[in-house]
Amino acid sequence: MIEAKGIVKNYGNLRVLKGVDILIKKGEVVAITGKSGAGKSTLLHILGTLDQSDEGTILFEDNDISKYNNKELAKFRNSEIGFIFQFHYLLPEFTALENVCIPGFIAKKPESEVIEEAKKLLDYLGLTDRMQHKPGALSGGEQQRVSVARALINKPSVIFADEPSGNLDIQSSQELHSLIFKLRNDFNQTFVLVTHNTDLAKMSDRCLEMRDGQILV
Repeated sequence: MIEAKGIVKNYGNLRVLKGVDILIKKGEVVAITGKSGAGKSTLLHILGTLDQSDEGTILFEDNDISKYNNKELAKFRNSEIGFIFQFHYLLPEFTALENVCIPGFIAKKPESEVIEEAKKLLDYLGLTDRMQHKPGALSGGEQQRVSVARALINKPSVIFADEPSGNLDIQSSQELHSLIFKLRNDFNQTFVLVTHNTDLAKMSDRCLEMRDGQILV
């Protein structure tokens, strides 16, 4: 599904990624672990097209997206990729429902269709009674579930998650971990996770350890 070959990333004189190869299959939950500074988040951002590599190629279902221009990348990212971050990045002035709808509106889908899908997702995630609440009135776990719904609204092929449980308490973390695998089982959703959480890493189908800008084999 996703195959990256020879990914190199430099920041000035610092080489952060040193020729990384990685293959992600449809329906997999893959965890990327390693110490801070190993290059995990940099790799995730490049795979998710939030950043660009200096060398290497990224094939998405055999299409070389590393050759896309900025406009093509933005369209691809909006339709094919969902993101979950440690900090939820919900817009405080909007309700949970409105936050979930935003990527659908950006994709210029019919408003009624987007709202209906957002309601279905929030209901699926146990937030039926919280749809009209703004982020400040939601718990950390509820905010993270809203961000999961937002990531799913355009039915992406893959979800990239950067320390998704890093800002949650133990119970909320466990609930999020269970949700990730429920989504995989119910919808064959693909996840690539950067995490320091050993429990989440152990639950994953594969765990890849990074060290010094490379994936250990």
